[in-house]
Order: sequence, then structure tokens, then C-alpha cells
Amino acid sequence: MSTPLPYGHEHVQLLRQALDGFGPCVELATRWGEQLAVVLSRGGRLLAVGNGGSAAQAQHLTAELVGRYRDDRPPYSAICLSAETSTLTAIANDYPATELFARQVEAHGRPGDVLVVLSTSGRSANVVAAAHRARRAGLSVWAFTGPRPNPVAAEANEALCVAAGCTATVQELHLVALHLLCAAFDRYETAAALGMTLPAVGVLS
Repeated sequence: MSTPLPYGHEHVQLLRQALDGFGPCVELATRWGEQLAVVLSRGGRLLAVGNGGSAAQAQHLTAELVGRYRDDRPPYSAICLSAETSTLTAIANDYPATELFARQVEAHGRPGDVLVVLSTSGRSANVVAAAHRARRAGLSVWAFTGPRPNPVAAEANEALCVAAGCTATVQELHLVALHLLCAAFDRYETAAALGMTLPAVGVLS
């Protein structure tokens, strides 16, 4: 029997509980934002994928980078592979379902680029395939998932795993993490444009 869907104050309480253990995710999302600023400022590209609600969040991320998160800055190359409708339907018509994102990664990704994959379950076969293809092509793969262990996290270079049993809570904290990433990206990009030196960021996996 499935777990009853939380609602009202119970939903909010589950979110509070998940936030209590969110500290390491804050640090990881911030580091990813700084690293991504380095990659994109050197001419690299971000690719992002997800299914359903995670597809919407992948598109949210790329929109923030091509547009802006808060302050004005140059646009950067970021493509949401979940939003390429003609390409998606062409691939779905001619290839297995697991190729839906993987083939696009192979087409657009270059060594040194970053692939962000989002999956609340961490078990979406097309996302796992995209991560595997990206690693093989020399991209760094960053995963946003639900609780460990899961196949998407295992395939990624690094994974931000939200320890919550409710899909809605995982998605809500993924959005928080995406905003943290964007804020760190803008802060680092602005500092670099002004010639300021920020503390060194970690080396990409």
C-alpha cells in the first residue's frame, strides 16, 4: 500500500524536517555555482535534463543562465534538453526511450561541459543513460535526486541528494538548491568581471 499523500500542515512539517538536514546540499550547490561560472566564462556549456516536474526545473535553470537570476550580466550557453520538442519526438520515433536525452548529450556536449540531471526517484532510465553518455564524452555530471542510494547518483560525478520520502518535498528543495547555485554563479561571475579574487573553488570531478 502506498504512503498517504501529506497535505496542509503535514506537508509543511515534512519540508521543515528535510530542511534540517539540508546543510551539506547548500554547500554543494554553492560550490557548483562557482565552478559553473568558471566553466561557462571559458566558453563551456551547461546541458540540463529531467522528466515531468524535473524537466520544468531543468528549464528553469537554463533560463536563469541565458537570461539572468537577479542582476544584469552577460548571457551564457545553457540548453534544456527536455524542452527540445521536435528533437524529442524525432528521437522517440526512431530510437529506444533511453536515447531520449543521451543522443542529445552526444550531439551538444563537449569535454569540459557540465550536464545537470534531475530525478526525484533517481531511477529514471533515460536520465541514467544521459549521465552515462555524458561521462563517456568527458562532461562533468551533477545530479539532483531524492535519497541515496539510487542509479542516477551512482552514475554522476557528484550528487545533491535530498533526504525526503515525499516527491513534492524533494522537488521543492531541488528548487531551493537551483536558486543557491544561480546565486553563487552570479556572485562569482560578478566578482570575476570586477577583477576581485574570491576563495578558490574545488576542482571539477
